[in-house]
Amino acid sequence: MESNPNEDRVFDSSNLIVYIYKWRKPLIIVTLVAAVLAGIFSSPLFIKPKYKSTVTVFPTTTNSLSKALLPQQFSSRGQDILEFGEEEQAEQLLQLLNSDEIRDGIINKYNLMKHYQIDSGKYTKTELYKTFESNISYRRTEFMSVEINVLDTDPDTAAMIANDISVLLDEVKNRIQKDRAEKGLAIISQEYNNLKAEVVSYEDSLTQLRYKGVHDYETQSSVFNEQLATAIIESGANSTAVKAIEEKLDTLAKYGGTYVSLRDELQFLKEEQVKLKTKYDQAKVDVQESLPASFKVNSAYPAEKKSYPTRWLIVALGAIGAFTVTLIAILILDTIRTEVKRGKS
Repeated sequence: MESNPNEDRVFDSSNLIVYIYKWRKPLIIVTLVAAVLAGIFSSPLFIKPKYKSTVTVFPTTTNSLSKALLPQQFSSRGQDILEFGEEEQAEQLLQLLNSDEIRDGIINKYNLMKHYQIDSGKYTKTELYKTFESNISYRRTEFMSVEINVLDTDPDTAAMIANDISVLLDEVKNRIQKDRAEKGLAIISQEYNNLKAEVVSYEDSLTQLRYKGVHDYETQSSVFNEQLATAIIESGANSTAVKAIEEKLDTLAKYGGTYVSLRDELQFLKEEQVKLKTKYDQAKVDVQESLPASFKVNSAYPAEKKSYPTRWLIVALGAIGAFTVTLIAILILDTIRTEVKRGKS
């Protein structure tokens, strides 16, 4: 007698709920046991609780203090030192926060290798950096601010690290900018000193011409010509007065062109000196002074409650996982048993 394939089914009931109810005892027992074990193994005896501290900062738009505060000769548009930065500046802060200088500074200051209980070995740095990244993270918020999040088993240490990172952020950015500003100051200082020396040289040359009697070529030339005409009329062309005036005119003719060239060039150099002096003063301000790299919205404080691990979530996931695995195992065993039974019949 042939059996109807629809008569032998893996499920003894017409729906899954009834099937689960049939196997409720093993499912409940396994789920409860898994939940209890998850609760035990997520306790402080097995997993040290970690506390979270957060610092929130906004980037600034100001890179040059001199351009923000000093009068600008060549640009009417200044920078607002009170203006919050946008996406580009926030991304720049994130790059700085992920720099080796900040990471290594925090590692050395708090001796994190010992604090994280990392043993010396072949891959010590790799393990240290991975642990650092798992405990210290940065993210840009939807409001274009940047969050510095620190997890640590000691709430005080977590708060201190977070605050120190925000301080290091300012120091690193200002150090990078000052390194560049110092090179710029060295260049502009050399150019300014060279220009000053050139101005002095031109002034000395003009002084030598003044000793020769050339003080103001155009005015003297006009005056001497008037005096010459008057002397010729009054005393005659061969008079002593006429000869004296002609000697002065000869001196003007000999050195006048040189005087005019030197004077005009000196005037141009002095105008350039004023511009260069402005740049020199701005470069000095950028080297000697600095502004914070960010607006700090809040400082970190020691957390009162742990943030990791989340025991209820671990227990819930453990219970759900155990229930699912147990149900699948029952289905597999039930299917195998049914197939064996069908083969015997």
